Amino acid sequence: MFTHARALGAALTLAMGLASSAALSGPRAAAEPAGHTAVQKVLHRLTTEDGAPGALVQVRDRRGVTVLTSGVADLRTKDPMRADDRFRIGSMTKPYVATVVLQLVGEHRVALDAPVERYLPGVVRGSGNDGRRITVRELLQHTSGLPDYLTYYTPQDVLADRFAHHDREEMLRIALAHPPLFAPGTKWSYSNTNYLLASMLIEKVTGHPYATEIERRVLGPLGLRSTFVPGDATVIPGPHPRGYVRPGADAEPIDVTEFNPSIAAGDGNMISSASDVSRFFDALLHGRLLRPAELAEMTRVRATGGSDGRAYGLGLERHPLPCGGFYWGHGGDIFGFETMSGNTMDGRQATVMVNLDPGGSDAQDADVEAAVTTALCS
Repeated sequence: MFTHARALGAALTLAMGLASSAALSGPRAAAEPAGHTAVQKVLHRLTTEDGAPGALVQVRDRRGVTVLTSGVADLRTKDPMRADDRFRIGSMTKPYVATVVLQLVGEHRVALDAPVERYLPGVVRGSGNDGRRITVRELLQHTSGLPDYLTYYTPQDVLADRFAHHDREEMLRIALAHPPLFAPGTKWSYSNTNYLLASMLIEKVTGHPYATEIERRVLGPLGLRSTFVPGDATVIPGPHPRGYVRPGADAEPIDVTEFNPSIAAGDGNMISSASDVSRFFDALLHGRLLRPAELAEMTRVRATGGSDGRAYGLGLERHPLPCGGFYWGHGGDIFGFETMSGNTMDGRQATVMVNLDPGGSDAQDADVEAAVTTALCS
C-alpha cells in the first residue's frame, strides 16, 4: 500500500455499490485469458466493495496490450471508462522529475552527492533544516528528513478555494518552519517537499521551467502526446473521466475534476494516459532516457521500513511480486484519482487508474496494488 502523504485526500469511508461493466480492447479482446479474468475481478471489487466510480488497467505482456475497465467514468452520464482516457497521475510525477535530474547528472551539471546548497543557495534553511547537510541524492530518495509541506494543508483548505494558485516558495516556507524529521541520510520518510525542491533545482541549473525540461527531455523524444505538466491549468485536456472525492462516510461523491494543481507542483501535478505511462516506464527501465551509470543510481534502493517489502530508489519504487521477483514503478494519488504502474524488466506492464481519491482507504489502496500484481503474475 502507498505511504504517500494524503493531505489532498479527504478522510473517506467507502460504502458505495455501483453496477460494474467490463471492456476489453487490443489484439486479444476476443478471447479473454484466465489471467485477465482474475484482474477483472479485482477491478469489479474496486467499483463495488471499495466504492470507486470507475477503474481501468492497461496490461502489456507477450500477447500484446489489453485494456480492462469496470464501473463508470462519469456518475452523471454513466459513460464508461475509455482506453485512451487521461487522468491526473499524482506522485507518479516524481519519476519524470528524477529522470531529468539524473540526465543533468549524466551531463555533469549536477552531482548526486553534492549538497543542495550548491544549486539552491540559502533556500533550505529554517528550524534546523539545512541545505548544506542535505544532498541531491537524499532529496530524490526521501532520506533528507525534510518535513512534508502537504502535512500542513488540509483537504478543506484546498477545497475552500480549489482554483487558487499555490506558490512553491510559500509551500516550502511552510515546510521549513517545522523541524526536520531526522538527520539527513539516517532514515527514510516520504516527503513531497523533496520533489518540490528537485523541480526548483532543475530550473536553477538549466535556466528553464522544470515543465519545459520534462517536455524537451522526456515527453517530446518519446512522443508522449497525452502527457502534460499543467502549471495552473485547471482542466484535463482531451478525453478523461470525472474525478471524485468523498467528504464523509455517507456523503455523496464530489466532482473535483477541475482544480488548480499548483498545490502539487513538481511532486504530483502531471496528467497522462495509461498508454503514455507504460511507454515512459518501458523507455526508462530499458535505458532510452538515462545512461547506464545514472540508471544504476536510480535503481539503487533503500528499504522504506514497511512490512510490504517496498524499497525506494531515486524517484522509483521497487515492489516484491507474490509470484516471485519484483516490479518497478510508482503510485500516486491526488484529488479525484489514484494511479499505480508496475513494470518488470522482461517487459510485463500494468498501469491502473481509479477515478476516486482514496483518502486513506486501505481497501482501495490494497486493490489498486492487487490489480497490478495480479496482472503481472497472471
